Amino acid sequence: MHENEDIKTVFTRFTNITNALQALDKTYTNSKMVRKILRCLPKVWMPKVTTIEEAKDLNILGLEDLLGSLMTHELSIKNNDDDEEKKKRKSVLLIIFELHSTFI
Repeated sequence: MHENEDIKTVFTRFTNITNALQALDKTYTNSKMVRKILRCLPKVWMPKVTTIEEAKDLNILGLEDLLGSLMTHELSIKNNDDDEEKKKRKSVLLIIFELHSTFI
């Protein structure tokens, strides 16, 4: 997974690769594909990867279910990042306001 790449793009690229491999008579089980997707995720995703590995049976977990779970997690990460960014902006504005008030 590349930096700033969303999970849907990762799945699209992965699907294109596996389709090309199938054309060359190289196939993977669903379990192996799920494990490959989980393995390619960056370190910030490791808590989610561990949760999926412990809570789900990777031998029967479908790619669609995995995609749904990862997209949900990605949304929560983005929402948390947005909230933190808003807090930073408010803090900066407050500091600017306080500095401005001091000089007046």
